Amino acid sequence: MEILSALFKPVLDFALPPRCPICGIMVDADNRFCLSCWEGLDFLTAPWCATCGRPFAYDHGSDAQCAPCMKKPPDHNGVRAVVAYDDKSSLLAMRLKYGGRLGFAELIAGHMARFLDEVGPDSVIIPVPLHRWRLWSRGFNQSVLIGRALSKRSGIAIETGLLSRKNATPPLRSMSAKQRNKIVKNAFVLSSEVDDRLVGKTVILVDDVYTTGSTANACARKLRAAGADRVLVFCWARVLTEYDRS
Repeated sequence: MEILSALFKPVLDFALPPRCPICGIMVDADNRFCLSCWEGLDFLTAPWCATCGRPFAYDHGSDAQCAPCMKKPPDHNGVRAVVAYDDKSSLLAMRLKYGGRLGFAELIAGHMARFLDEVGPDSVIIPVPLHRWRLWSRGFNQSVLIGRALSKRSGIAIETGLLSRKNATPPLRSMSAKQRNKIVKNAFVLSSEVDDRLVGKTVILVDDVYTTGSTANACARKLRAAGADRVLVFCWARVLTEYDRS
């Protein structure tokens, strides 16, 4: 099979040349950004809030917290987002989720891998689940695809059946944080098979986009109740305001 792939690769590359996932111009290899789109992406790095991972414009110290976390810390232990959510980064997420560009999951997982040094070998990857009706209509869960790619790359086990979405929630895009919290508060449930499989472990909760944190917090509460020691959210993009960058 590998011999056949190597034999036909030049033909496929000529017929279907690799293209930038964002703008579509031809690039050197699959799942690579062109220089213009690469430079246009806002990659997120430390310094960030010690509690939630919200990026800081300046280093305030390793234990510094953002104002929202000082008022009310999240139920998870931080967010590690590859990029800030904007017109460019959102295109990749939407093309994976709604355009069926499944190969983009590998690209996202490759960029998430830089956060793996924060977790130990005794960790587990759990993708944010979709309700069965949404899964049936879409045909796949983008978070599962990303999680599987990250698992393959890292060797960290992935569990897709321990957490499920029992309520078919409406699209949350246009809702406020308060509305989102109310809708997803009891949307998730643990499997009866969870037993002690999460006790003392770090859970890598995988999602494509982190908006207000309502979904991540609802999932984290269930995972912590099952004995997880930490719940770190890994995602492609994080929605930020100008205040978030102060």
